[in-house]
Amino acid sequence: MSAEIETERLVLRPHRLSDFEAMAAMWAEPEVARFISGQPSTTEESWLRLQRYAGHWPLFGFGYWALIEKESGRYLGDGGFMESRRGFPPPFDAPEQGWAIAGWAQGKGYAREGCEAMLAWAEAHFRRRDFVCMIAPENTPSLKLAGRLGYREYARAEYRGAPVVLFRRA
Repeated sequence: MSAEIETERLVLRPHRLSDFEAMAAMWAEPEVARFISGQPSTTEESWLRLQRYAGHWPLFGFGYWALIEKESGRYLGDGGFMESRRGFPPPFDAPEQGWAIAGWAQGKGYAREGCEAMLAWAEAHFRRRDFVCMIAPENTPSLKLAGRLGYREYARAEYRGAPVVLFRRA
């Protein structure tokens, strides 16, 4: 079970096997991975990510979408919600929102447009407004976007040896 969402410029749809090459290329970009894992993803890591995204929907009834530019059909990123068990205190007690945008598509408002559509879907699906997200403290564009989406910092933690800021949207 998964949902497809359309916005003015985007189609958010379940990932497909045919997305793999574009997805792997995006996650291999240093500027995409810089604040998420700290290093570009290998082909194997992107392959496992694609499987994780696809598997999340049947297990939980929600997950990540492929973000597609409506005009060109070009793959421009990933975003959605996940059930994360990251193991740091304080534990997340709400669905975790995340997003990643290809370098060529950054700075064009696609992340905001996509995230707003995801949140509208999630509010209807979960019948709640509170969600969480985790952002590296140096990731200024994502910190600004989180604020625009209504997220507020509630804690700081360390994840995989790096500091992160935890946000909640209420």
